Amino acid sequence: MKAPAAPPATRPVPAAADEIRVVLFDVGGVLVELGGVEAMLQWLGHRLTAEQLWQRWLRSPSVRAFETGRSDAMQFAIGLLEELQLTLDPQHFLNSFIGWPSGLYPGALELANRIPPQYRRALLSNSNSLHWPRVLDGMGLRCAFEHHYASHLIGKIKPDAEAFEHVLQSLGCRAGEVLFLDDNVLNVEAARQLGMRAEQVRGVLEAQHTLQQAGIIAASG
Repeated sequence: MKAPAAPPATRPVPAAADEIRVVLFDVGGVLVELGGVEAMLQWLGHRLTAEQLWQRWLRSPSVRAFETGRSDAMQFAIGLLEELQLTLDPQHFLNSFIGWPSGLYPGALELANRIPPQYRRALLSNSNSLHWPRVLDGMGLRCAFEHHYASHLIGKIKPDAEAFEHVLQSLGCRAGEVLFLDDNVLNVEAARQLGMRAEQVRGVLEAQHTLQQAGIIAASG
């Protein structure tokens, strides 16, 4: 007798707007504009696309070690350049890398402040000791969000499930109570696997649209 076919895998049902308690933002590419991609592509001789570069970045052992606080900046630079087979001087790379977060997207702080007080506002960022102080304090995100989770401080990194689980445990909430906004599809898919309502957005306008669609904020005038 033929065994019955296994039921198709299903994605957890997204939370309704009235179930959401936490709005969780990625930082780079959502609230903060990131430079550096074009420079990296030029150093690579455009043998990778921008999307391929980010896929390599998220999976890079050197990036993961640095952005979980397990290596210093110079170790990161040397390791990454070896992985990408680049002969660039490590210090030259770091000098460029420091400036990758170029500034907030217009309206980023205003959007955060439009989220009603019944929702908890939080950040979950793959970051590092060179970028995090600048974006949190230099760009004003610390005051705009109640909770801040940086990979190099919590020792956990997206898209690993444990990064999202750390946030859930810290906030004492269920996955279905979180709306997560990130510009990288790997991170979005990982959050969805845990039952979060997660959407891919690039920049403030897309984030605003998603928050409006979710019923978190009203459409602006």
